Amino acid sequence: MPCVGRCEFYFTILGRRERFIAVAGKWREEMTIKHLKVVDTERCVGCQNCMFACVRAFGEVGLAKSRIFVRSAGGMERGFVVIVCRACENPPCAAVCPTNALTPRKGGGVRLNLSKCIGCGNCQRACIIGCVFWDEASNKPMICIQCGYCANFCPHGVLSVERIEVPDDCESDENSVESVASSEGSEFVESGAGKAETETEAKEEVSVHA
Repeated sequence: MPCVGRCEFYFTILGRRERFIAVAGKWREEMTIKHLKVVDTERCVGCQNCMFACVRAFGEVGLAKSRIFVRSAGGMERGFVVIVCRACENPPCAAVCPTNALTPRKGGGVRLNLSKCIGCGNCQRACIIGCVFWDEASNKPMICIQCGYCANFCPHGVLSVERIEVPDDCESDENSVESVASSEGSEFVESGAGKAETETEAKEEVSVHA
């Protein structure tokens, strides 16, 4: 009997079917990852709400710390371009990292271990869409973690968050984040793992700031 089926059987026997439904729903949610999607740049008005939201979620100050960037496409009449990590399945930024500070994440995106980063800039040069931003103060990369917090503040639906099922041999986001963040002295940021729907959840998710 499948795991969920066994749980449903036992919960039903105990007269706790409602509790099972809640637990199963939470379990299914944890076994997914988020991908931030740029739905339609034609709707973008350049308000930069997404950038302000990103900085706020990370507890930073100033738009230079944003992991998403909105710029003019060449004058107001031509609209705007939204630059953000697209959670590549085979990220070129990770492929050129000499210290494995960036590693591919199953389901798309990368994991960034800042303690291993030497600031060589290879990842920034390798990104074909220019979404690896750079923190000049720390000489480290800044990459979107796909938490989706910015999408909550887009007034015109330019951004959305899509949930993707985690592969069978991949740990849930929560377990993966905890296991790496609790390792000795590692500074960890994950792209493609975010679950934040609110500012509080976003700050909890990014326990170590890029």
